[in-house]
Amino acid sequence: MNALWITPALSFLLTLSALAADWPRWLGPDGDLTWREKGLVEKFPEGGPAVLWRAPVANGYSGPAVVGDRVFLSDYVIETGVVDDRPGTRTVLTGEERVRAYDAATGKVLWSYGYDVPLNVSFPNGPRTTPAVEGELLWSLGAEGHLVCLRVKDGSVVWKKELKKEYQQVEAPFWGYAHHPVIHGDLLYCLPGGEGTTVVAFNKKTGAEVWRALTAKDPGYAPPVVITRGGRDILIVWHPEALCGLDAATGKVFWSIPFSAAYGMSIMAPRVGGDHVFVGGIVKKSLLVKLSADGTAAEVEWTGAPKQALSPKNGTPLVWNGHLYGCDADGEMRFADLVTGDRLWSSEEPLKGESPNSGTFFMVRLTEAAPGAPNHLIANDLGELVLADVSPAGYKEVSRAQVLKPTTPGMGRTVVWSHPAFARQCVFLRNDREMICVSLAQ
Repeated sequence: MNALWITPALSFLLTLSALAADWPRWLGPDGDLTWREKGLVEKFPEGGPAVLWRAPVANGYSGPAVVGDRVFLSDYVIETGVVDDRPGTRTVLTGEERVRAYDAATGKVLWSYGYDVPLNVSFPNGPRTTPAVEGELLWSLGAEGHLVCLRVKDGSVVWKKELKKEYQQVEAPFWGYAHHPVIHGDLLYCLPGGEGTTVVAFNKKTGAEVWRALTAKDPGYAPPVVITRGGRDILIVWHPEALCGLDAATGKVFWSIPFSAAYGMSIMAPRVGGDHVFVGGIVKKSLLVKLSADGTAAEVEWTGAPKQALSPKNGTPLVWNGHLYGCDADGEMRFADLVTGDRLWSSEEPLKGESPNSGTFFMVRLTEAAPGAPNHLIANDLGELVLADVSPAGYKEVSRAQVLKPTTPGMGRTVVWSHPAFARQCVFLRNDREMICVSLAQ
């Protein structure tokens, strides 16, 4: 009988595979910024956590998605032009927008799909959205509205369309198409913009339009959210003029509550806690509505004031156990009572005690953390990972490590403005030069 010898490296990979969990879309498998894996470190080792691999990438704000043994990421190879980080102007670049698949264990490129497209948006650093992966298919949306459905195994095209052209938009939204593709059942939801087509549902397998709804001057940047109330699926859409609830299957508008986003910046994904839905944005804007039992009606609970709740810019906050918390417009962490909007505390510590213009961090809750261990992991725009305990009592940092170099121009400094993926007991992060896989396994 032949003996089967398992090397330490193979043993590690087999163990990793057995413990692996996917991150198939922006904000995680359930869209709630929750990492449900056991066996994570409670404190970083001296010198920081191990980087398992590094893979070259090009420019982009897009975050990775991780499914099975593959990582998916979109980026932009600049041929002409320079990224301009002045917020009030569009800049033209030429180059190739790409979607690529990588081996999750090694970082090796498995396939690449690309197309030439000039960018004419503000902060033209490449694609903004994280691919959505389900079964054998992947959907990706580019900065100028190129929507593609690809096969996971080889990157071959199933269908594609240009939202800007098909829905007769003169130009992309000012900061580019940035709403992440949302898959629910047989449908794919997008925000093309236009008269009666602010939100459109497509058949996810064919790309055929199923329904269209809503009219707004601009579609905004916030991905829709699907919730279930009374056995009915409700699509929550926040565009720069209103927060709306629609029948997810037909597009019928159930309710619309006017709420103006400053500078058209409806960015964060609506957050749902019980019967409440929260949205917020810069210049101290925030709104909480209460839903009816079946979700077909809503009424305003409160709107923001300077000392209430939080006003997110680049990041989507968390809702947990009746609380609302996350990154405010300039980098503070703020923690509030969801129902009342009253702020319980704030902290500048995630960004080293500073609140720079457009300061950003992304945070996930660690549901499987052991008692007494840090219950949140933060990836800030300085390229650091931070383990912290976050609760109604306050913020307590446990461990911090520099893992990635900030490379993207962002309001007069260099930043990392790409949401990581959390899967396989690892964090997958990117800047404009490389994507790295950082092990957080005990």
